[in-house]
Formats: sequence, C-alpha cells, structure tokens
Amino acid sequence: MTSKRLRFQGLVDRFAGRKVAVWGDFILDEYLYGQTRRISREAPVLIISYQDREFSLGGAGNSVLNLQSLGAEPVPVGVLGRDESGDKVCEILKDHGVSTRCLLRLPDYQTPVKTRVLAGEENTKKQQILRIDKEGSVPDSVRLRKRLVGMLKYIAVGAEALLISDYSYMTVQEEVFAAALPPFKKAGKPVTLDSRYRLLHFQGITAATPNEPEVEAALHLELDDNPLILKRAGDILLKNLRSAALLITRGSRGMALFEKGKPPFLLPVHGPTDIVDVTGAGDTVISVFTLALACGASFREATILANHAGGIVVMKKGTATLSPGELKASLSK
Repeated sequence: MTSKRLRFQGLVDRFAGRKVAVWGDFILDEYLYGQTRRISREAPVLIISYQDREFSLGGAGNSVLNLQSLGAEPVPVGVLGRDESGDKVCEILKDHGVSTRCLLRLPDYQTPVKTRVLAGEENTKKQQILRIDKEGSVPDSVRLRKRLVGMLKYIAVGAEALLISDYSYMTVQEEVFAAALPPFKKAGKPVTLDSRYRLLHFQGITAATPNEPEVEAALHLELDDNPLILKRAGDILLKNLRSAALLITRGSRGMALFEKGKPPFLLPVHGPTDIVDVTGAGDTVISVFTLALACGASFREATILANHAGGIVVMKKGTATLSPGELKASLSK
C-alpha cells in the first residue's frame, strides 16, 4: 500500500471519538410508499394504494447521523417544535446513541417535515412522484439567541470542530454566529458552513461547501461549466467569506476546491455516474470534510475524502450514511 493511501486510511481511523458540534436546522424526512393502481375518475391523478412509511433525518440531522456512523461523537445544537415531528427527531437520534440535550423545544415552532411519496407498480422500483413540505421559521427571540450562544460557547471548550447546517429555517442567526465563532477560531478549531440561501451572511468561517446553484444565487451569475467563470466565482467567494478555503460541489462534474494563493483543485466525480439518489449528499460531503479537518487533514485531503464519501451515498436510497469500512474500501481501490 502506498504512503498516500496509508495516510488516508489513517485519517479515517482517526474519525473515531472526534467530538463535532452540529448547529443548524433539523428536518424530519417522511417517506410514504405505495403501489400505483389506476387513474382516478374524480381527476386525472394516480390512485396509490398505501403500503408503508419510513422516517429519517434531513438537514443538520443528516449530518449528525453521518458523523455518528463514521465513529465520531456529534453534538446536535438546534431548535425543534414541541410536536410529534420533534418527538420523532429526538427518537431517531436517541436510537443512534446521540444526545439531544442541546436541542431546544419550542411550543410556537413547527418542526420542518418533508414528506416524499414514492410509488410504482407491483415488483417495480418505487419512484418519487410528490413532495410535501411543512415549514416554519424559528421565532426571533432574545432569550432564544442567548440560550443558543451559551450552548455553543460551552460546547466550544470540548468540541474539535463546528459544522453549521443552514436550511434557512432561522435556527442559524447572524447575531448568534458572531458571538459563537470566536471561541472556535481562537482555539484553531475548524468551522464549516453549508448554507442554502444565505451563503454570504456568515464571514470568517474556515470553509464553506456550497453547490453550484447556491454559488450562482449568491453571486447572481451563471457558471455554465466555464472554468474561467468558476475560478472567478471561487476567488470572489473566498474574499467575501474571509475563509481559508471553499469547496464547491458540482454534481456530475465533481468538486472544485479553492484556497488562498493556490490554483483551483478540481476533482472528477467519484464512482459511477448512474446515481440512485442525491438526497442529502451535500450533508455527507460537509460531514466528512469537517471531520477530516478536525483530524488534521489538509483541505485537499479533506476534499478527496469527501468526494469518495459523496460517491458512496448517492448510490443509496434517500438520506443515507456510510461507515468507515465503506470509505476505506473506496479509498483502497
């Protein structure tokens, strides 16, 4: 085995026990499965015979489960409603051995739920035909902000990294971010960001991991698979974010890593291109990227590990996770 391969295998071995704080929006993913029977007489729509229901976690919750499955010790920080969906999120986390002590429950907040309906004929692969989102914003409260700041500062003492997962439900607030960031930065601990709509609102992070549509929305431009525009976009974001690195995920075109004073590091997509499901792949990417940085990996090493991890989970159904064994097997090929 080459020294480079040994280095990557060693980084994966170091994942075990790493304490990573995950602050963000926790989402309950609901999957309804059914069998298509016929077209309704009442309207031109499918009639689906219900068969089964499954739950998993999206958003910050998916990052938590990815970290846990890789052997790390995630500490979820966020807000849930005092509702049945919030109970289900806590139940799933507890079933995976993850503490929920830093998840605040509010009576005036609805836990976000994304319901996906998957159906098909008997003995055929089920396909997603509908998604229903139940959404709400976290209430803007001085007391809530103070509680979040207090928890993040407390966790910063023992955590080795902070992963921020912002799906724009306002769990991640700029005032809280400004107060919570210094303890992590002062200690030299990586702070990573995945923000759906507010990429440029959180400056001073270690690295962000946006996808191409998020980059285009933030900068009001179209990348069009043009390497010159991609480099310009990367340089602008690095400057505006005041970050050490930027990892742009590009779907079937792989990844592009930008670091100050270095040329872009472009990686083709890892694994087959006939993917099964991209749901939650970005959560896996930032989880592995953050965990690798916490273990002493360079930005390039963290990118390579995240690229392998992303290639693994897109071959699985739904919001999936991976194990250290799967990642090491992929690296050994």
